[in-house]
Amino acid sequence: MIRLEPVLILLVIFGTLFGIFYLFYSTRNKERMALIEKGAEADIFFSKKQKTAPVWKILILNLSLLLMGIGLGLLIGHLIYSQLGLEEEIAYSSCILITAGLGLFIGFHLSKKLD
Repeated sequence: MIRLEPVLILLVIFGTLFGIFYLFYSTRNKERMALIEKGAEADIFFSKKQKTAPVWKILILNLSLLLMGIGLGLLIGHLIYSQLGLEEEIAYSSCILITAGLGLFIGFHLSKKLD
């Protein structure tokens, strides 16, 4: 017997993604056509120079800070578990989430300075 729920979930996910991309590209096309009809030149659609930091630098910065935050969370979680006697699942999961969030927050502020 084939279960219908996983198939429906996948259809909803792919339908949503298709709808988002279709809406984005059709709206962008309509805006460009309206600008061309008003006499705007085509060079406004292309950026002349890069004003922000490259995406790969921001991605590497945030990923490295996230991984360092997870490692620090594991270390702090182990210390809390072994020294304070808190339950293992609570100590590890809370410390990992807190330090990973801190790492991403720091990465956000450092990536703002890259611009």
